[in-house]
Amino acid sequence: MIKRILLLLTVFTAFLLTESVAQQRVNITLDEAIKIALNDNPTIRIAELEIQRQEYVKKETKGNLLPFITGNGSYDYNLQNSVMFMPVDIFGPGTGGAMRMGFDHSFTGGFALSLPVYMPTIYKTLQLNDQQMLAAVEAARASEITLVNQVKKAYFSILLAENSLEVIDKNIEYAEIVVKDTRNSFNQGISSEYDLITAEVQLNNLRPTKISTENSIRVTRLMLNMLLSLPIETILELEEQLYEYKDYVADPYDFYVDLTGNTELRQIDIQKDILAKQFEIQRAQRYPNLSAIAQYNVYSQSNDLKIGHYQWKGSSLVGLQLNIPIFSGFTNTNKESQIRNNIRQLEKQREYLEDNINVQAQTSISNLVQAKEQMLANESTREQAQKGYSIAKTRYDVGAGTIVELNSAQMALLQAYLNFSQSIYDYMSALADYEEIIGRTE
Repeated sequence: MIKRILLLLTVFTAFLLTESVAQQRVNITLDEAIKIALNDNPTIRIAELEIQRQEYVKKETKGNLLPFITGNGSYDYNLQNSVMFMPVDIFGPGTGGAMRMGFDHSFTGGFALSLPVYMPTIYKTLQLNDQQMLAAVEAARASEITLVNQVKKAYFSILLAENSLEVIDKNIEYAEIVVKDTRNSFNQGISSEYDLITAEVQLNNLRPTKISTENSIRVTRLMLNMLLSLPIETILELEEQLYEYKDYVADPYDFYVDLTGNTELRQIDIQKDILAKQFEIQRAQRYPNLSAIAQYNVYSQSNDLKIGHYQWKGSSLVGLQLNIPIFSGFTNTNKESQIRNNIRQLEKQREYLEDNINVQAQTSISNLVQAKEQMLANESTREQAQKGYSIAKTRYDVGAGTIVELNSAQMALLQAYLNFSQSIYDYMSALADYEEIIGRTE
């Protein structure tokens, strides 16, 4: 009975594990992979949090234009009361001179209000906050562009490796048939031992290549899982084939250098605008500030602590407070010069960066043209290699060809298929780089 229960538990556990493994398999297309990455990748979440932080920064700056209200209160125990000096005999004989006044206990309470009326630095800071928000948004866009490029390359790498594995498996199948036929011919005395050994060596040479390709697929899958923020144990089943992307090949003349959407240049332009706003803020330090103020205070003193019997007297005021900077030791002048210097540095950096990115864009277009031409040539070579292998196989089967010819034809066919797959990958990879340079996320 116990054995039967254990057996049932084992079967049930195995069923649950099988279901768990099945749930970890996800069918996915490139568009779906990009969508998942843009929704779940931590770099995108971090960029969104930075945008949110900039919103709080601007709200903080706006808060400086609202009234500031502070409350205050104090208690003092006078060890010695304060002294007032009066003219001698001011109130009659024996009066005047140094006179102590006040009580042992002193209480003060009240509040103060300050309302900014004219604050140039705050207005300029709000403009700076707008530029900082643009910088955060552009940084988020840059993260998206980079992430899309990484996802595409990982996706195409898996397709290339899977396609290569499929070609290798097919060639292994061909090689196994050749070994089997050659062994039969050898046993019948038709083929030599050399032919059999050559066929077996050809087969054995393909197996390490298959192992290497399978390992490459595992590693690239892990990379794609990381980019999509999926658990490592999740198995992604790509629904597309690399050959399907052959139709994505466009005319080379459709590509042109347009750097208006390049995120690096846009970020450096925004950074320059930020420096310009910082300069205006620094310049605003020279301008006067005007605030409206109001105060109300109550006071009471006594020689005891019977607060309920105290007499409380109040005082209040309202007014305007003007602050006019006159001299600050040339600190404002030197800070303005520093910002001007930073702006000039940034302008030089942008000139160099634009030249560098322009070269990258031209290179990516050249790579696209080369990959297209290579793809067309490899497609023709693949068809010829297939035809050559069929002829060599027929010749070998009827005894008119040698094993060397057959192996050579098989290797040529394998290489032709791999080269054709590689050229498609090269084109799609170059296209991803081109789209990243011009700032395209779709």
